[in-house]
Amino acid sequence: MLNTSEVVFLQLGAMAALAFYVAANLGANDVANSMGTSVGSKALTLRQAIIVAGILEFSGAVLFGQGVSETLATGVVNAQVFAAQPQVFLIGMVSVLIACGIWLQIATSRGLPVSSSHAVVGAIAGFSCVAAGINAVDWRTIGTISLTWVATPVASGALAALFYSVVKYSILDRPDPLSQMREWIPWLSAAMLSVFGVIVLPSVVDVALVQTGAITLAHDRLGWNLPIHDIVIGIGAIAAIALTLNSWKKLESLENEEGRGEKAEGISTNSSPTPKLRHSPIEQQMARFQVLSACFVAFSHGSNDVGNAVAPLAAIAYIRRTGSFPSGDFSVPLWILVVGGAGIVIGLAIWGKNVIATVGEKIIELQPSGGFCAELATATTVLLASRFGLPVSTSHALVGAVVGVGLIKAWKTVRLQTLLSIGSAWLVTIPIAAGLAAIIFSIAQSIGQF
Repeated sequence: MLNTSEVVFLQLGAMAALAFYVAANLGANDVANSMGTSVGSKALTLRQAIIVAGILEFSGAVLFGQGVSETLATGVVNAQVFAAQPQVFLIGMVSVLIACGIWLQIATSRGLPVSSSHAVVGAIAGFSCVAAGINAVDWRTIGTISLTWVATPVASGALAALFYSVVKYSILDRPDPLSQMREWIPWLSAAMLSVFGVIVLPSVVDVALVQTGAITLAHDRLGWNLPIHDIVIGIGAIAAIALTLNSWKKLESLENEEGRGEKAEGISTNSSPTPKLRHSPIEQQMARFQVLSACFVAFSHGSNDVGNAVAPLAAIAYIRRTGSFPSGDFSVPLWILVVGGAGIVIGLAIWGKNVIATVGEKIIELQPSGGFCAELATATTVLLASRFGLPVSTSHALVGAVVGVGLIKAWKTVRLQTLLSIGSAWLVTIPIAAGLAAIIFSIAQSIGQF
């Protein structure tokens, strides 16, 4: 016979496996959010995209995923309602995991890029209403989160339109785009690395240097007083300079190749170079920036969306450990973030290709310049949301960004039918997840087995 501690361990292990399954489906469905535009514009192959995204999604989830996880675990429900009945809340969180796993699996198998944030919040609201009535849901928090779902595509689309307008009118549409590209490379490098550096690097430096005691050691032995923000600025500046120099070298190589091609073929007097030929070296250079921006989106996606899979597990583990509803001392253990990050990576590798074509190819025809602007806008939007602990939809951010690029590039090329299909999937996610969670919770309560 198993003793009590062994039973608890097995139950927690089963819940961890369920959260892993949800995270795998989340990774499979949301892979398009980080790498869809790169694959669609041919900047990366599908295999390369999955490998790169897997590494960065896991890193983002483990290093930067705690804030959103805590918001989802405790902020959606009315704590006073469940404070006296934590076991009911525990059963509800199990129902949330099952409901989200089922819906994400169905959506992924049909190639629908749905929002995992919608699914989790809807599922929590669904079981809470059944468990303790409509007052069990913190509707103010739901309202705030819902507002971000509306604001996210608008904000991301506006940023993408702004970025692409600058690139289009300052580089692509100029008589000598290669010369313009040379002048803009430092600015593009600084803009891209600033997004990553300002929002993410402080946390990375804190984990790598502060928590390990490296800064304290440097102060004690060498007398160096190194503020975190100075270290962040220094790392960002070095990275921007290195990227600029490397990009200039690559661009010079592209210019030499283009010159040799023109001499070999000869220049015809009855035709002029087409924009496509003139812009091809530019797009090759932009592809390099797009790959880097895609990496930032992958990191930001892992940091924000891991909470959708592990927040219920974190709440379950807390209740199992303390016997009470998650309170002020609630935090997400590292091992739970690792479970979520690993699940996302496995889902990317096994099922990721089912959804990637929708975002990468079926909204507009993307070139690397447009894909770079869309991904940079998405990373900016989602990372800012992660900083404030808001569970925004990465799907919303990227789709909004791609549409923003399409409106500037050629608004008639935006495929409205694809947008309608995506929008319909977003709309049905909340009621389906809520309904599934309510049904599963009702069944669990009626049979009294957990």
